[in-house]
Amino acid sequence: MGKKSKRVRSSKPNNVSSVDEEESRRSAVAPSVRGPRDAENVDSLLFEDPFGDEFEAEEVYDPEGEETKDDNNDAKESADSNEDKIVAWNPFASNSGDEPLEMDESAYKMHHALTPEWPSLSFDFIRDTLGSTHRTRFPHSFIAAIGTQADRPEKNKLTVLKLSDLGRVKKNNEKDDDDDEWEEYDKDNESDDEDGVDMDPVMEHFSIPHNGGVNRVRCMPQNNSIVATWSDTGKVNIYNVESIVQALEGAGGTNKTFPKSPFFTYSHHPVEGFAMDWSPNAEGKLATGDCDGNIHIWNPTELLAQKEWTTSTWNVNAAYSNINSSVEDLQWSPTEATVLASAECGGGYIKIYDSRRHGKAMLSQHISAPTNVDINVVAWNALVPNLLASGSDDGTFCVWDLRTFSSSSSPVKPLARFACHKKPITSLEWHPTDESMIVVSDEDGTYIYDLSIEQEDGQEKEVDGIPAQLLFVHSGSTITKEVHWHPQISSCVMTTAFSGFSTFIPSNL
Repeated sequence: MGKKSKRVRSSKPNNVSSVDEEESRRSAVAPSVRGPRDAENVDSLLFEDPFGDEFEAEEVYDPEGEETKDDNNDAKESADSNEDKIVAWNPFASNSGDEPLEMDESAYKMHHALTPEWPSLSFDFIRDTLGSTHRTRFPHSFIAAIGTQADRPEKNKLTVLKLSDLGRVKKNNEKDDDDDEWEEYDKDNESDDEDGVDMDPVMEHFSIPHNGGVNRVRCMPQNNSIVATWSDTGKVNIYNVESIVQALEGAGGTNKTFPKSPFFTYSHHPVEGFAMDWSPNAEGKLATGDCDGNIHIWNPTELLAQKEWTTSTWNVNAAYSNINSSVEDLQWSPTEATVLASAECGGGYIKIYDSRRHGKAMLSQHISAPTNVDINVVAWNALVPNLLASGSDDGTFCVWDLRTFSSSSSPVKPLARFACHKKPITSLEWHPTDESMIVVSDEDGTYIYDLSIEQEDGQEKEVDGIPAQLLFVHSGSTITKEVHWHPQISSCVMTTAFSGFSTFIPSNL
């Protein structure tokens, strides 16, 4: 028979379960809020885990409080964003010149500035031998004739200036030279050097003494070495700068005789003037206008064909006289060798002359009625000869279709009219290869318009006073006076102002 088993009594105290329950409840409470432990004794031994869990205070979700917190954060972020908000500059706002501007270099393919000894009212490009048109490869180089406005008449000069190694603007993602110092040579990365990004521009020049301040400078289009200047002494001077240009281009050696004075001086204008233009069709034909309303026509003699530059090279005729008027600008027709347009003060007229008929204008159009504001400048479109642009003293510039001009006194409506400028229009010029593009300057800056842009249905004609046709604004100069497209470098613009010269190529052209 088997033995009867005996029940063994457990040695575990009866109160262990209650202690475990208490410790479990205690462990569920965060350490920072636990109360003091009971005294340890034989019946209630306390054990501590050296690797015990760490507890953090729980976060209680409050929907209303969360929304309030988010609103406060949004308000703070909104306030911070308002403080750092970048406001687009409006060039036509009434207070546009009150605050300093920060130039965005990414807006330019090329940009260079030059501060001369004396400011300049006028300049003109001299064509070089580096290519006819549409030059796009950097670095660029060009030559210009510049007239000064010094504080004393005897200090003035006619300067032939050459700027070379004009590189493009460095892009934001391009590295500096220091970053590439220890990198291996990569033939594919030679484009920066070829584009002249890291080159320093080079300036070379030669100056000829000029009697009096230079009001206007114009180079003969058929022979850019022949330069005419309007002096504030009332004289028109003609210079031959061929030897200077050859020296700057490195042609013909260094033993050259540079001119020290004009080879022809004309002093039969009664007062000084600003209007001057060479004919693009008849070589050597020049027109000059003064502040008393006189227009003189310069007809070349047979010596011009022989390239003999003497005092007998031109016969000058006092062809037209306008009483109580000032001839501010002159432009020969791009297609008609005898047709000339003038911008005149004293009523706001554009007049069309035919040099074969002296004494009277063929057409006289009163374009600024009823305000009679002065017309400062005109520009004839070389690609669309029936288009003529004009700029006024009230900041308005217009484009006219000459086919609508007539001998009657009825008003003529312009094809386009822009009245957004707040300062007088000082210069304008059509693009040499784009028939719809024109560059305009006022005293505050330089503006490029594309007149082929039209408003779509429902689109506003202007946004904040800015026309849809405005492509580019170059500002920062003080009292801009003249602007020109370079005839050979694609979309290159140069300006002169009281503060100096700027030359640039916009990134969007």
